[in-house]
Amino acid sequence: MLAETDVVIVGGGLAGLAAARRLHRAGVPWRLLEASGRLGGRVATDAVDGYLLDRGFQVLNTAYPRLGTLLDVDSLELGWFTSGVLVRRGDRLDRLVNPLREPGGAPGTALAGIGSLLDRIRFAALATGCATLPKSRLLTAPETTTEAALRRAGLSDTIIEELLRPFLSGVLIDRELETSSHVLAMILRSFARGRIGLPARGMAALPRAVAEPLPADLIELDTPVAEVAPGRVRTQAGDIGCRAVVVAVDPPAAGTLLPTLARVRMHSYTTYYHSTPDAPLDEPILLVDGDRREMVANTVVVSNAAPTYAPTGWHLVATSVVGPSAPPEPAIRRELDRLYGRSTADWTHLTTVEVPDALPAAPPPQRRLRKPVALGDGLFVAGDHRDSPSIQGALASGWRTAGAVLAELRAVG
Repeated sequence: MLAETDVVIVGGGLAGLAAARRLHRAGVPWRLLEASGRLGGRVATDAVDGYLLDRGFQVLNTAYPRLGTLLDVDSLELGWFTSGVLVRRGDRLDRLVNPLREPGGAPGTALAGIGSLLDRIRFAALATGCATLPKSRLLTAPETTTEAALRRAGLSDTIIEELLRPFLSGVLIDRELETSSHVLAMILRSFARGRIGLPARGMAALPRAVAEPLPADLIELDTPVAEVAPGRVRTQAGDIGCRAVVVAVDPPAAGTLLPTLARVRMHSYTTYYHSTPDAPLDEPILLVDGDRREMVANTVVVSNAAPTYAPTGWHLVATSVVGPSAPPEPAIRRELDRLYGRSTADWTHLTTVEVPDALPAAPPPQRRLRKPVALGDGLFVAGDHRDSPSIQGALASGWRTAGAVLAELRAVG
C-alpha cells in the first residue's frame, strides 16, 4: 500500500493535538482522525442554559511547562482561584493559603487548627523542596506511594486525614493515595510555581487553542479507527497508508488498538453541578471535608473564579466525588448543607457528570514519568498514561511522541 501521508494520528485529545502541532511545525505531512464529533478528548465543556459545565471539574495550572509552547495562556482569559483551601471540621472553617501568593493569609494559615504548627512547617518544607529542587533530582529520589511520602516527611495522621487526603484525592482522583510519590512531587511543584484558573469559555477552550493553528482539512472528525498496523490505519471509509501511526486515544481504547500494551487501570469521579441565586462563599476557593466522612472530595463556587460560567445573577457550584459509585444527588445536597454551613434548599441541580475513565492510575514504580512511546514497526502511543496523569502529561506525551516519530522518519530517510 502506498503511503497517503507520513503520519496518521489516531485521537484528537490533547496528546494527539500536541503531536500534530510538533509534526506540523516540522513540515511533516500528517492526518488526524477523531472518532467523535469534537476535539479535546477528556477535556470538554457543555453550554446549558447559560451555564458552562465542564465534563467533570477541571482546572488549568499555569506552571505546566508545555502550555507556553503550544498557546498564549493570556488568550484563554483565565479566572483565578485562591491558592489555598478551606477545610470544614465540625462548626469551624479553617483557611489555609500559599503565603507566597497571599502573604496576608500567612498568619491565619500558621494558626489554623489543622494538625500542628510543626505539621504545617514540614509540609511547607516538602512543597518548597518540590518547587525549587531540579526535576531530575525529584524524579530520581526513592519512589513510594503518595501516602508513604507524606508520612516519610513527618506529617501526622491529623493533617493527612483532615487536609491532604481530601485535597489530594480530588487532584489525583485517588482516595487511597496510592499514586507514585514522583507524581506527587510534580503536582506540588506545579501548585507552588503556578496559578490555578479556568478559561472564560470553559475548559474546552484549551484544546481549541492548541488546535487553532492546525489546518482544518487535515483533521477528520466522526472517523472511528477499527484497526492499526504497521503502515496502515483502517477506518469505515477504507485504509489509509502511512509511514507511522500515533495512537493517542484514551488508555482503554489504546489497549484495544494496540493489544501488546499493558492494561492501564483508570480512576473515576463524578461532579454534581448546582445553581444558586446566592453564593455560599464569596471567595473562589476550594472547600474540602476535614470531618473524614469520605463522600465529597471537594466543592467550589466555580463562578466566583470565572463569572462567565453562570448567567448574570446566578452562581455555579461544582462538587466532586472520587470513585466509581456516585451517591444520589439528595445525599450530596445534605453534605453540602454541612460543608457550607447553610441550607441548599433553594439550589437547583443542573446535572451530574460521571467520568468513568478520568485519569490513569499511576502507582509506583513510575520512575521518571516517561514510559516508552515507540513500539516498533512505525507504531507509537501517546497520552497521559505514558507520562504523568494530568493535562501536562497529555500535552508533554504528545509532544515527546512526535519527536520520536520525527527521529525515526529521519533515520529511515
